[in-house]
Order: sequence, then structure tokens, then C-alpha cells
Amino acid sequence: MTTNQLYVAAVAVSAGLCFALTPAVRAFALRMRWVDEPSTAVKTHKVATPVLGGVAIWLSFAMTLAALRLLTSFPTGTLYRLRSVLAGGAIVFLLGVIDDLGKPRGLNYRVKFVVQFLAAALLLHFGIQLRFIQPDYLAAALTLLWIVGITNAFNIIDIMDGLTASQAAVAALAFLLIALPSEEIYVNFTAAALLGSCLGFLPWNLSEKRKIFMGDGGALLIGFVLAAMSLGTDYTRRNPLGVYAPIFILLVPIFDVVYVMVMRMRKGQSPFLGSRDHFALRLEVLGLTRHQIVVLSAVSSAFLSLFALLITLVNTGWALMIYAVVGLWIAFIARHISKVEVR
Repeated sequence: MTTNQLYVAAVAVSAGLCFALTPAVRAFALRMRWVDEPSTAVKTHKVATPVLGGVAIWLSFAMTLAALRLLTSFPTGTLYRLRSVLAGGAIVFLLGVIDDLGKPRGLNYRVKFVVQFLAAALLLHFGIQLRFIQPDYLAAALTLLWIVGITNAFNIIDIMDGLTASQAAVAALAFLLIALPSEEIYVNFTAAALLGSCLGFLPWNLSEKRKIFMGDGGALLIGFVLAAMSLGTDYTRRNPLGVYAPIFILLVPIFDVVYVMVMRMRKGQSPFLGSRDHFALRLEVLGLTRHQIVVLSAVSSAFLSLFALLITLVNTGWALMIYAVVGLWIAFIARHISKVEVR
């Protein structure tokens, strides 16, 4: 079996495992009454819904990588980094599960930040970090902020069925395609396993009769793994500006985090407390259905990922032009949706 066939097999196996495991996890969550009640004004669902779908995502992701380890001979560096991604992912996954089971109150956000920074420090210890910044201490600090920021970004956008999983699937595919020429095998296998897990989970998350949420455990895990992937590929083979390509791939959740925090602070609210200022909920007020919003967001991420790929392939002048066009587009969208009243 060729390497590319292994990637395809990893996607298929992970998707099949997650699709098969999710209903079992859902049944167990219902039996234990581990459900998300629509108990506050910021909740967007109407009925109590099982959580812990992240358990199926984590199991299928980890089992796929374990199977690949048994079936292939990983280079030492690849195995070294995969262990750090799995270990750090396990930490943030368990953090999210504990938070899910403790709701509606949940864990204090300070506690969650401390644990997330520890998981990010684990990646740093294993050599997964920003490499284009000097001095080293500044690179380390920005690496920690990037990992924790992206980890929480995917948790923050988990406000609508299918939104986080579809964004993660598009991003994982983008990182896989960009990493293929460089043969960053830890990125490729991690991306393939995560892509499959998200695809296997989506049908259940979008189901009307057998719905399940991924919960904080799944969302934090997804964000953490994507942050780790984004740091493992060389984006600057053609021009130095390619180093910012991961921002485009992850721009939808990054935009939502920044936008929500700005809107909350403008209202004099804490940026760490929940509100209905998310771009997706504003699009809903404009008349789009939730499925339309999820599809539109996924298509937008696909185009942004295409731009990210182009940035790594063109010269500096064209890269600057792409950045300018996308920047103006984002500014226009932010200005437009800010006029929408969300109650």
C-alpha cells in the first residue's frame, strides 16, 4: 500500500469507527442523563440533547493513529511528535469531558486555561512550535498563545449543529493537502485521522431524531489537534509570507473569536462569558437556516483554504494581493453583520 493510499485508508477507517461508535456513546449518555439542557438564554437548542459525542471522536482518532502505528514504520521524529499530539489531546479532551459533566456550572475558565497551557507546553517540549520568530522565548510564548487560542476557538464556534465538525473537516483536509509535498508524515496522518472522525460524527450531529453534541471534550480536542497540525508544515518554500497560511485555513473560527470578544467588550461585558454575538447567530437573524449557515461557512473555509494553498505557491507580490483582498472581504463582512440586532 502506498503512502497516499494509507492516508485514504486512515480517513475511511476513522470515519467508519466514529460513525459506528457515536450511537453507542449517545445511548450511554442518555442512560446516564448526561445531556445539555437549554437552561440559559445563550443556548441555541430547544430540547435536552446528549453530550459527549467527543468520546467517539477521540476514540476513532486515537484508534486510527494506533492502527497506523502498527501497520507502518514511522520515522522516529514522526512517532515522537504523534505521541505529543495524542498526549496533549488526551489532556484537553478529559478537561472538556469534566467540564461537560459539571454543567450547567462547569469549570472556572481560569482552571481551563491553566490546563490548556500545560497541554500546549507539552507540544512545545516535543518541538512543535513556531519557527519563524526570534528570539526563542518570544517564539515559545506566541506558540502557547496560538495553541490555546485555536483550541478555544473551535469550542467557541460550537453553537450550531455541524458547524465545528465541518470547519474541522475542511481545515484537516487543507493541512493534509498542503503537507503532502513536504512529507510531514505526522501532520498527514493526524489530519487524515481527524478528517475521518469529523466526517463520521457529522451525520449524527445533524440528525433530527438521534442528535448528539460533541461537547467541550470534542471541540477542545479538535482545536488542539488542528493547532498542532498548523505548526508542523513548511509554508515558505516559495515566499516568506506563506507562513501565515494557517490563519486563512482557520480563519472562520478565528474571526468568530475575535469578533465575539470585541462585541462583548464594546457592551462592557466580560469576553469570557457567553453571549449571542456569534456571526452564525447573526446570519440566522438575517434569515438563513442553520443548515445554510453551516454549508456557507464550510464553503467559505474551503475557499480560504484554497487561498492558503495559493499563498504557499506564488511569489511575494501575489501573496500580498491575496492577503489584501481577503482582508477587505473580512472587514466588509464584519461591518455588515455588526448592524444586525441579536437579542
